[in-house]
Amino acid sequence: MDTSSVKVTNSFPQLSGICDLLRKNLTLTAGLIIFFALLLITVLAPVIAPHDPAEQDLELRFSPPSSTYPLGTDQFGRCIFSRIVYGGQISLAIAVISTIACVLIGVIVGMYAGYYGKLDAVLMRTTDIFLAFPSIVLALPIIAIVGPTPLGIIIAITLPGWAKFARVIRSSTLSVKSNGFVEASKAAGASDTHILFRHILPNCYGPIIEIATLGLGSKIITITSLGFLGLGVQPPTPEWGTMINQGLTMLEKAPMIAISAGSMIVLFVLATNLIGSELRTILDPRSDTIVI
Repeated sequence: MDTSSVKVTNSFPQLSGICDLLRKNLTLTAGLIIFFALLLITVLAPVIAPHDPAEQDLELRFSPPSSTYPLGTDQFGRCIFSRIVYGGQISLAIAVISTIACVLIGVIVGMYAGYYGKLDAVLMRTTDIFLAFPSIVLALPIIAIVGPTPLGIIIAITLPGWAKFARVIRSSTLSVKSNGFVEASKAAGASDTHILFRHILPNCYGPIIEIATLGLGSKIITITSLGFLGLGVQPPTPEWGTMINQGLTMLEKAPMIAISAGSMIVLFVLATNLIGSELRTILDPRSDTIVI
């Protein structure tokens, strides 16, 4: 039997129906608009930002919003708007890289745990150990050892973060593993690697996309929380969590420092949650809510 003839199910809508889907699903459309607007703002930061985010002018400390400084200036006379725009680059870059790393590790661990019964107990008990602790608690000692650099933050988020992804992918693998086309591939002599990556993995794309989208928002919260605690990217590099920490002590003189940074975080997390929740319904209407 030719394994190439085995049918792989696919829950993705056809390209021709994407426009109709967006037109009918206003929640998904709103999430995508917010997400790509924020992404575009951060990518085009050198064009959008009116000033260098590190440029200081002490004579203009705590200036109110104006045409020159749309959100005013901070305690060093730096443009708050420019720092907000540039701060998104660091936060989003770390969030995207750490999410991709978590997905890759989680997919490998989850698929092998679900497919090989002998590995399941060992891999899942290891996963349970990481799930037993809040990610921020595990990230703190890692940051203390590695250092508060972008690479250190990525490592601190990825090491405890892959476990949630592995648990979800394992469940999907167990479900797909029992299908007839997998048994047919085995009977035809297909290798385990071929079955895992040609038949099981494509049928897990829905959960993978869903948890990656939801996980992106949680990563932003973790990154900004570390910045708020002083363990994130260090000043003078702009970062949303660090800006909130600095802005809390200056709410009366420059409220836009904390308000604008907090608003960006809320908008980004809102967008990823809207997209993730709607993708769950579209890709698998029967599935339960996945919490990341």
